[in-house]
Amino acid sequence: MQVVTTAASGPSDEWVLRRASIVSLAVATVLLAIKYAAYQMTGSAAILSDALESIANVVAALFAVGVLLFAGRPADRNHPYGHGKMEFFSAVFEGGLIAFAAILIVWKAVQDLLAAPQLRSLEVGIALTVVAGLVNAALGWFLVTTGRRLHSITLVADGKHVLADFWTTVGVVVGLGLVRLTGLPWLDPVTAIVVAVNLAVTGARLVRRAAGALLDEEDTGLLTQLLDAFERCRRPGLIRVHRLRARRAGRFTHVDGHLIVPEYWTVEQAHEATDAFATRILEALPIDGEIIFHEDPCRRALCSICDVDGCPVRVEPFVARPPLTLDEVVSGDETWQSMRPQPPPAERPMPAAS
Repeated sequence: MQVVTTAASGPSDEWVLRRASIVSLAVATVLLAIKYAAYQMTGSAAILSDALESIANVVAALFAVGVLLFAGRPADRNHPYGHGKMEFFSAVFEGGLIAFAAILIVWKAVQDLLAAPQLRSLEVGIALTVVAGLVNAALGWFLVTTGRRLHSITLVADGKHVLADFWTTVGVVVGLGLVRLTGLPWLDPVTAIVVAVNLAVTGARLVRRAAGALLDEEDTGLLTQLLDAFERCRRPGLIRVHRLRARRAGRFTHVDGHLIVPEYWTVEQAHEATDAFATRILEALPIDGEIIFHEDPCRRALCSICDVDGCPVRVEPFVARPPLTLDEVVSGDETWQSMRPQPPPAERPMPAAS
């Protein structure tokens, strides 16, 4: 069994993540103040809905700062897989916060519909809202880009929340513009309700993705990347891979699988070949993580698809090596026989002439 760890990221990346979360917190706080001022000027339920989401932004950004400080800590005796999964808790929290904000927005909008809203100074409110929306768009793009580059689900979730806030602002501006053009004040709370529905969907999606990660749901994209790397980095003697599993814990990726090697290899030879294989894979992929391989002897079951030259225990000639497939690498031992090319049927003897 081999364990190979790569240092694809270091202290500088940790600092970038923390700096990004602090920037998010600072900007979210300023935008909350601007949106609340716009609400005070206009009395608009739509603008209030935007401000309520900004409260969620501030709380989520504050939570993200703490999560990134905790998630970046190295593995220890109590947390042998590290602390990275704390980021998924952050995403669940943020999604729930967005959904709660949506409930508050609907409650206020229904009240305004029943009480006939009184709006004022719409031009100023629209101008402030547009400025806040543009800043949110830039911040959301920055957070999502940085989070994806450094494999931080917390920053990605925060960035998507901020981008959702941007689209909320777009909806608010459109709704207030219609109010200004038509003179129909009831469009303002209706706009707020539409915004709340969009927020609820965004929050539910965040919770769903984070819950899947917490439950180690299969990451097909990650497994496909690993499969491609296996094919590029393989050498003769590394016959097949199966029982492959992979999971993310924040930026750290844990991979384990079974690697079939020639049965006549010594322990040292298998160790060195597998260790080199894992190193090549990690160098070929943009991940920070570890690979643990368990070596299985071939037991002469795969001679027809094994391309090792000069094998002293071969029982049948090499025919062809089929490429690895995703179904194969995640399956168990039962796929061995199905991988073997079938020999052509023997020709039947011609019947003797009578």
